[in-house]
Amino acid sequence: MKQKSKGNNQLAASILGNLNTAVLLFDGDLRLSYINPAGELLLAVSGNAVLGKFAGGLVPCPAEPVEQRLRESLETRQPFTEREVELRRPDGELIRVNCTVLPVHQCEPDADLLMELHQVDRQIRITREEHLISQHQATQALLRGLAHEIKNPLGGLRGAAQLLERELPSPELREYTRIIIDEADRLQGLLNRMLGPNQLPMMRSVNIHHVLEHVRGLLSAEYPSGPTMIRDYDPSIPELRADSDRLIQALLNIARNGAHAAGDGGQLIFRSRVLRQFTLGNELHRLVVRIEVEDSGPGIPEPMIDRIFFPMVSGRAGGTGLGLPIAQELINQHGGLIECESRPGCTRFFVYLPLEANEG
Repeated sequence: MKQKSKGNNQLAASILGNLNTAVLLFDGDLRLSYINPAGELLLAVSGNAVLGKFAGGLVPCPAEPVEQRLRESLETRQPFTEREVELRRPDGELIRVNCTVLPVHQCEPDADLLMELHQVDRQIRITREEHLISQHQATQALLRGLAHEIKNPLGGLRGAAQLLERELPSPELREYTRIIIDEADRLQGLLNRMLGPNQLPMMRSVNIHHVLEHVRGLLSAEYPSGPTMIRDYDPSIPELRADSDRLIQALLNIARNGAHAAGDGGQLIFRSRVLRQFTLGNELHRLVVRIEVEDSGPGIPEPMIDRIFFPMVSGRAGGTGLGLPIAQELINQHGGLIECESRPGCTRFFVYLPLEANEG
């Protein structure tokens, strides 16, 4: 019987460990006695470090003290469900969850509390990412169609101008044909930049922090008087297979905007983290590296935030509006995605790159 009970416990632990729903178990004193891996991921904590902690400190709810509600459930032995509850994680991030609390051993004097947390803003984020990916794909398809229609007559205009230049006797008249040729070349270059590179990425093992340091060095030379550049790297991130030149270009496009926005007295932060069981679009990845580029500038106007990855959309004078669309295309070629959130004093770009395809 003992062996059977032990086997059942191992099976239960295995099932809870593989659930995508966060599960927490509190004893009668509202101290944590168990948390599954999904709970650690959701609350951004280590299970060994938080065992024995009180519920109020572990699951802080700004709107209502959580311990009061849990004690009521213990006393009445009644389960309850709260929807779209805001929780503040140790890193300061607010998340929105549906919370279900169920008293365990209801007929015994001492009961435990089982808490299930299901993140609902994650589904909102997945929907937003799917929209962002489809939006980018539609934009690229439109650009390729337009480029094809423009390049043919543009080449004809340039060729005709070259032929005309040979027939003109006067250098003054050749200046006009030279203008036509130069402008045709400029438009051709603009089209090429809008479309991005047309060759396949050259994949090899890349240390993402070497890429970030390269970008930081370029910006330090470009902005010698500021902003202050801060590094916050996770040294445990493994190497990934990527085209380092394209990653450098994508991150440089993002960070250059941030450096310009922050100015001499501001800050530009480079941050790296590993995310587990993370969804990009509609695909779940076991491991994803997240690169953050954060600046302390005035922020992106709200009406523009949904359009910044469209070509020719720029928030600064003289900008071409091509840097971010090109960066998005370069990261998409690696199976990744760029997102942005902004408020006055803090704009953060998140670059997500899947890691599991680079293992083994």
